[in-house]
Amino acid sequence: MQVASPATVAFKRPSETLGSLAPDVAAKILAAAGDVAIVIDANGVIRDMALADAELVADGFADWINRPWAETVMPDSKHKVDELLKDARGQDDGRWREVNHATSRGALPIRYRAIDAGADGRIIAVGRDLRPTATLQQRLLQAQQAMERDYLRLRHAELRYRHLFQTATEGVVIVDAGSRRVLDVNPAALRLIGDDGDGVVGQIFTGLLEAPIRDAVTSLLASVQAGGRGDSMRVRFLSSPGRDLTLGASLFRQDRNAQFLVRLTSQVAPPPVADPRLRLLDVLDRMPDAFVLTTDDLVVTACNAAFLDLVQLGGTEQANGQPLSRFLGRPGVDSSLMAAQLREHGVIRNFSTVLRTSLDTEEEAEVSAVAVLDGGAPCIGFNIRPMGRRMRDRSELGRSLPRSVEQLTELVGRVSLKEIVRET
Repeated sequence: MQVASPATVAFKRPSETLGSLAPDVAAKILAAAGDVAIVIDANGVIRDMALADAELVADGFADWINRPWAETVMPDSKHKVDELLKDARGQDDGRWREVNHATSRGALPIRYRAIDAGADGRIIAVGRDLRPTATLQQRLLQAQQAMERDYLRLRHAELRYRHLFQTATEGVVIVDAGSRRVLDVNPAALRLIGDDGDGVVGQIFTGLLEAPIRDAVTSLLASVQAGGRGDSMRVRFLSSPGRDLTLGASLFRQDRNAQFLVRLTSQVAPPPVADPRLRLLDVLDRMPDAFVLTTDDLVVTACNAAFLDLVQLGGTEQANGQPLSRFLGRPGVDSSLMAAQLREHGVIRNFSTVLRTSLDTEEEAEVSAVAVLDGGAPCIGFNIRPMGRRMRDRSELGRSLPRSVEQLTELVGRVSLKEIVRET
């Protein structure tokens, strides 16, 4: 059933109760009824007015006398003035309308209601300044926007908390400080506890532990609640017998309720993650080809075991600090050529040279190198491959088969000119 809205109530016997009001009394009543009261003649011209606000006087409202009321409003409000005057001359009581007046400070909204004041066509318009209402509405809008911003910040903070809570590698259990019941638990804690989660949330936290340790955990939580902190201890859960976990707790408050943040960690240390760079060093040290690391001026700083075997040294200490030309390159020729090539191009591929041992024996070798000149410590890496065995295989093959011009051309730079002439 729809309830009808209550109707307005008018004076029942105005002639008896009000009698013949004196003009000054009527003027006070009209002035008190609103912020502005206007007396308008039958032609729509303002003949008198009362202002209850000093700001309206400062805005020039007092200068409206003897001006048409429609000329005091902004163009978009002139039709509202006509409707107010028409309603006042009609049979109904009319309704309130918002009219905008032009002032030096901009548009000023006033809510008017016009009343027929006599047989000569006079109309009295009572207006109320809407600026305080507009200010309140603006403050309400600003408060709503501030609440929306706070809500979004809280929502984003909750999303970040949930993401951190779900992805944390440390087990976290939220326990109510009053009831000692589990409020929330993250996946890492479930894995440590050994439960799927259905039997954890809502349960008393100490009831999930093995019996011998429950009293100690209860004392720990009481100590944390009293002092804000407590020592860690070793615990075991019923759902994961035989697994020792470390339990730590701290206290925080939310919505005026105290809660425990219980942290669970496994005492088994996770396997260390192998650093690929360290593995690369192991591979370089065990390569069958010799590898040497030098400074930008070709001084040896590191080498692998294959290089020590080639140059017949007992340890890296005998090679470090030595110029690379002591072991690699023809005297006065190859070192300068390699240095120039590395400075210009940064890389050398399959460079034919000579490898010398600590006993001054020589062997043909092929070198590839790369220069790393950026960073804090410029360095050069050399990969050295002995070619003596391959050259001997070629020589034996050459004795059984005649060489072509292409095969002889391949020997240039790899063997001495005397050997090439002999082969020819």
